[in-house]
Amino acid sequence: MPVEVATLGMVDAWPDAVPSIHALAEGALGALDKGDHELSIVLTDDPHIQEMNASYRDKDQPTDVLSFGQDEGESFVMPVPILGDLVISLETAQRQADERNHPLAAELRILLVHGLLHLLGHDHMDENERREMAQAENSLLAALPPHPDWPTTSGLIVLQGGT
Repeated sequence: MPVEVATLGMVDAWPDAVPSIHALAEGALGALDKGDHELSIVLTDDPHIQEMNASYRDKDQPTDVLSFGQDEGESFVMPVPILGDLVISLETAQRQADERNHPLAAELRILLVHGLLHLLGHDHMDENERREMAQAENSLLAALPPHPDWPTTSGLIVLQGGT
């Protein structure tokens, strides 16, 4: 499964994040029957994701995950289907994990699933979209191998009180 993970910025404090997110991404793509698709993930810090959030979403603040779908912009045919790019702030993910009283790996799992679903066309702009995306998040999280120490079936939308 073609998953590429890169780092940008001050992310040395999380040495296990790259192998963790890589394995999670491969599992999620397999669960979605998208194992032949390419996905790139950038793990970064708050200053870098804030800059991207300001540039691409006109929101000058850090965020947890940004999704950049391949189908956005000019289209071209590739031999391997490309889903797109996810950018995850490890600083924000760690804060959210601490607030939710679970490990960083659990938060990365939640953010990966949320971002992947955006790449597949899900959104949460209105109540119906939120409900559908929350259900898709929970289903995908439940399809991933469970871990005894952290939640597997509550997605980002549910955790943020969206449904």
